[in-house]
Amino acid sequence: MSYQRVDNRTFDQIRNTRITPNFAPYAEGSALIEVGKTKVICTATVEERVPPFLRNKGTGWVTAEYAMLPRATQTRTNREIQRPSGRTQEIQRLIGRSLRAVVDTKLLGERQIFLDCDVMQADGGTRCASITGAYVALALACKRLISVGTLKKSPLIGEVAAISVGIVQVTALLDLCYEEDSNAEVDMNIVCTGAGKFIEIQGTAERAPFNREQMTEMLALAEKGINELFTLQRYALNG
Repeated sequence: MSYQRVDNRTFDQIRNTRITPNFAPYAEGSALIEVGKTKVICTATVEERVPPFLRNKGTGWVTAEYAMLPRATQTRTNREIQRPSGRTQEIQRLIGRSLRAVVDTKLLGERQIFLDCDVMQADGGTRCASITGAYVALALACKRLISVGTLKKSPLIGEVAAISVGIVQVTALLDLCYEEDSNAEVDMNIVCTGAGKFIEIQGTAERAPFNREQMTEMLALAEKGINELFTLQRYALNG
């Protein structure tokens, strides 16, 4: 491989990743996820109510909010006080639907689990880190609901994790940092379940279009990386 990665990783190597469970003691579930220099706090809050469109329907809901702290990046970013930006709204919806894909909302009853993902430090892959960390926070919240007798059975029906892949200088790479992402010819985010099923594939040719062979190569890299993330999630949840 001719391309030399900025952090000297191999093309198929994820960044050093650590998930610290129960990071926020007041939340029903929480995790700090560190993916290279990217750091995200994920918390799960259980609310004994549902959105108006689900009232009296005997089912629950899982939703998410995403935010980046002002100095998560090299220059200060203004807080989104009045209204989230289009990018923020898109990421929030992605996190929410990714987590709902592995939840049987009927088993939640008429309650909502709110997932907050706050980026402390950003170096690429914040949405993927948020999904991966939010799953751990959600799983811990479900365990707590069972332990206190609120639920008899976990509403989780699977696992979920996400990772980025891309093409930089015609080389397919796994888990892009910011410098790689900003120079990528192709940038892609992959969200998968523990059963190997896709929830979302977000892929864009930033410069030159990519072909089916390159697509297959990137998906194979993503599968490898996501399986490693599942191992880290399971360790965080079970020790």
